[in-house]
Amino acid sequence: MALRVGLIGDPVAHSLSPAFQQAALDALGIDARYARWHTAAADLPARFAALRAPDVLGANVTLPHKEAAFALVDDVTARAAAARAVNTVVSRDGRLLGDNTDIPGFLAPLGERGLDLPALDAVVLGAGGAARGVVVALLQRGCRSVTVANRRPERAAALIADLGAPPTARPAPLGASLAPALAAAGLLVNATSIGWQGDSLPLDATLLRALPPTALVYDLTYRETPLLRAAGALGLATLDGLRMLVCQGAESLRAWTGRAAPLDVMWSAALAARDGHA
Repeated sequence: MALRVGLIGDPVAHSLSPAFQQAALDALGIDARYARWHTAAADLPARFAALRAPDVLGANVTLPHKEAAFALVDDVTARAAAARAVNTVVSRDGRLLGDNTDIPGFLAPLGERGLDLPALDAVVLGAGGAARGVVVALLQRGCRSVTVANRRPERAAALIADLGAPPTARPAPLGASLAPALAAAGLLVNATSIGWQGDSLPLDATLLRALPPTALVYDLTYRETPLLRAAGALGLATLDGLRMLVCQGAESLRAWTGRAAPLDVMWSAALAARDGHA
């Protein structure tokens, strides 16, 4: 009987994870099936209880459940504890271990670009589960300062307080008052879900003009978004979230199977799936 693993979220129909995770499992010769497990918030406890079955390897967790997942596992890794958010669950002998592979996944493409984070100030848009992993990653890598901007700045302040972040992390509202932070930023990260559909941007497009010409605009959404198009039109460097998605997925696969992830296979499958969704 094939083992089971899947993606828990609401929604999940758009996800590319099944395409590249199944390709990786097949390449490794592991008899397992990766599925989309659409799960409403009310059904989350039952879904996690089902992960304890002996034929389940674990799961990935996506929006909007990463923070709730933290409370539904038995143990957490150090990086999940730091973010207080879980995007990967490993099922072992009926117990659930929560991890946060968003942290290394987010950092991987920045490392590939040779970005010197200790020399940079960063602005992160959003205050949800994805933003938590981003903020932790930036602080752990010694980013000079991190401004967390949200339409409700009290949520950004609560995130910073919950993470026990140092004074180099500070909250800010999304508006004209964000311009000075953007003017100093070498990195702007969109960790909101704005950009998946339609033409909406997570901040007013005119604010992008405040960024230095050397800044990188990084959107965790794994396609070209209105934010990335607007930034590119200004001549700014841009990065979408596909590489992060694949790299965090590779970390998850290693945790589930104990095997080295075939990253090239996963990347090719992710690109093909994204092109097919275009």
